[in-house]
Amino acid sequence: MAQPGTPPVIGVIGGSGIYEIDGLSNTRWERHSSSFGEPSDELLFGDLDGQPMVFLPRHGRGHRLPPSAINFAANIDALKRAGVTEILSMSACGSFREELDPGTFVIVDQFIDRTVNRTKTFFGPGLVAHVGLGHPTCGRLGDALEEAARALEIKVVRGGTYLTMEGPQFSTLAESNLYRSWNCDVIGMTNMPEAKLAREAEMCYATVAMVTDYDCWHPDHDHVTVDAIIAVLMSNADKGRGLVKETAPKLADRAGSCPQGCHTALDTAVITAPEARDPDMIKKLDAVAGRVLA
Repeated sequence: MAQPGTPPVIGVIGGSGIYEIDGLSNTRWERHSSSFGEPSDELLFGDLDGQPMVFLPRHGRGHRLPPSAINFAANIDALKRAGVTEILSMSACGSFREELDPGTFVIVDQFIDRTVNRTKTFFGPGLVAHVGLGHPTCGRLGDALEEAARALEIKVVRGGTYLTMEGPQFSTLAESNLYRSWNCDVIGMTNMPEAKLAREAEMCYATVAMVTDYDCWHPDHDHVTVDAIIAVLMSNADKGRGLVKETAPKLADRAGSCPQGCHTALDTAVITAPEARDPDMIKKLDAVAGRVLA
């Protein structure tokens, strides 16, 4: 398991349509166990121009898992155990803004979590922690993604609020208009609690929200066909894989821990006194929090 200050290992979580990444050499699929259950799939290890990378298809290969059935804790724990230090999360989404048309990539910097059926923390009775989440994504990763997207001439918007709904159904019109009134920019079903858990695991995390449609608020929504959405989804997936390939070399030269504090998020987060900590919880959290519990 990588600790802050070691050379970066980049993890990629692929959303809808992204079940592999391009350009990897020395590839191998490996099953990694987790203290929190089974991750979505095996992990794909490889190198991209010498940069170590690990890929996880969020829904499993073949898109087997609906959003609420994804074991987000196991996914993040497995990636941490595999040595991953920074995560690039790729997600299909709907848009709440006319200017964020299908095909636009949004480098998200805020979230609103409307999920209700998901485990949202690694901690619990016997070992309590409260991490800061005011800025839930890593700006350093965001900088690299933005630079790469512009180099590839992908339409990209830096900054935006991603509302995570439970699903698997899409929004009602009333919900869609409500979320627009909250100044949300995009909507999806998968980035929470993923971002929260990545912060608890002391991993840099950034989301690229890839717009496929306008959700149901848009007056032309009922005229959009499934075929059209799938076509955008596949085009986005192609561009998303290219974006990962372009971004990875930009992250290779980090010599120390993240200057924005992602790799030290637990320094002041664990509140349970050492003598009151549950030994079983300490063991369960050996990957996620071993740095501060040792």
